Amino acid sequence: MDRTFVPGDVAIDGGAIVEVGLASSNGSGIAAPGFIDLQVNGFAGVDLMATDHEGYVRVGEALLATGTTAFQPTFVTAPESVLLDALRAMPVGGIGARVLGAHLEGPFLSPRRTGVHDPSHLSAPDVALLRRLLDVAPVSQMTVAPELPGAFELVDELVARGITVSAGHTDATAAEAHLGFDRGITTVTHLFNAMRPSTSRDPSVGFAALARHDVLVQMIVDLHHVAPDTVRVAWNAAGGRLALVTDAAPAAGMGDGEFVLGGRRIEAEDGVVRGPEGQLAGSALTMIEAVRNLHSLGVSLEAALAAASAVPARIAGRPDLGRLVPGAPADVVVLDDRLEIRQVLVDGRERVGGRS
Repeated sequence: MDRTFVPGDVAIDGGAIVEVGLASSNGSGIAAPGFIDLQVNGFAGVDLMATDHEGYVRVGEALLATGTTAFQPTFVTAPESVLLDALRAMPVGGIGARVLGAHLEGPFLSPRRTGVHDPSHLSAPDVALLRRLLDVAPVSQMTVAPELPGAFELVDELVARGITVSAGHTDATAAEAHLGFDRGITTVTHLFNAMRPSTSRDPSVGFAALARHDVLVQMIVDLHHVAPDTVRVAWNAAGGRLALVTDAAPAAGMGDGEFVLGGRRIEAEDGVVRGPEGQLAGSALTMIEAVRNLHSLGVSLEAALAAASAVPARIAGRPDLGRLVPGAPADVVVLDDRLEIRQVLVDGRERVGGRS
């Protein structure tokens, strides 16, 4: 049910869950809420910064096969015209996995913490530019560096529109991070990546977020972006507030090779994706792999599944998703005891059947 395993069946009618834990179980396996990925830059060879409806269908169907039933197309820093075109190309439905709205991961980021983002396209906080982007298509999350002069005006505009504001690609100190959280930033983009390193005297954004009960964190648990012990520390501090994300690049679901992300060439080798200067450039991770990785570090399966569903649903402002409770949309992933995907449903319709 809601972060708790119960024996029995899940009854579905009209695309919604009507009952959970029926006394007589007619099936086998583990039924969990469909996974929700808040950071998908691309998948199955498709760069979401530069694709059409056919590309979105390919991504949406491929994500379903990995248990992801809802996601945020994520757009990295780029010229305004490119961002506007990417937003216009984003569909609102009909591609398999649900589109929750765009995650704008730029351009209002720190030049000190660009990661694979092209620094030449960064922008100082500009409310007029922000409004032009937000007026084109539904945006559900935006990543900003809270220490930038004028960043709080962006936060105010985003909060007023009901858009989740995340701190990321930031050189903020802990004090600057707390000011941002007090202003309306409620989450952190890929915790411990592309942010000021922490010290004993300056815990920076990462530990400032972990220290607060009102801030949720997002983490790439591919065991390359963040070391296993660091994941354990974060979980011990923020279990129940930690959302798994993939930060998937076009390489995800494709194996090794060269790809393009946001106009920049990237290369996947042995499951690690890097940019032209050798920096990490998204990941080849899938949500089911992230669940397995988190569980392998000693986190209970119930909690690991919630980190892939209920917690990201909270961040996205979608309390209707991420839970198997009566009245919720019947977005369901069925796993076997080896955590292999057997079945995926969206709105009660089987979209994936058999082992994947």
